Amino acid sequence: MFSHVTVGTQDLARAVAFYDALFGPLGLVQRPVEPDGGPAAACWIAPGLPLPRFYVYEPFNRQPASPGNGVMVAFEAPSRAAVDAAYAAAMAHGGTDDGPPGLRPHYGEGYYGAYLRDPDGNKIHVVHRGDVRG
Repeated sequence: MFSHVTVGTQDLARAVAFYDALFGPLGLVQRPVEPDGGPAAACWIAPGLPLPRFYVYEPFNRQPASPGNGVMVAFEAPSRAAVDAAYAAAMAHGGTDDGPPGLRPHYGEGYYGAYLRDPDGNKIHVVHRGDVRG
C-alpha cells in the first residue's frame, strides 16, 4: 500500500541514532540514500524488500521541522519482546514516552504496543498484532 513515509528532523545525526536504535529490534536496516540535490536524508527498509521505506529528512523548504498534530507512524514488531526492546532502545536514544508497552485490548485481542515521540516530536507506535499475527 505505501511506497514510503517521511518525517522531518532538525538534527539528522540525532535522528539516525534514534531510529537505528528503534529499528534494530524490529529488523529494519538502513539503506544508502543517493544525493539528489535535496536535503540530507536517511532511509530504512526491511532486508530484501525495496519498499516500503521510512525516511528522515531535513525539510526540503529549509523551514524548521515540526510534527503533525494527529500524525503517527506505526511499525510492526515480530513479538511483544521486540516492542519492549524497541521502546527501551528508543527511550535510551532521546525518545519520550507517549504510552508504555502493554496490551491494548480495545484495539484487538493480543494487540500489544507502545507509543513514543522521536527527538523531534514525531509520534511513533510500535505494535505486535497478536490479533491478526498470533
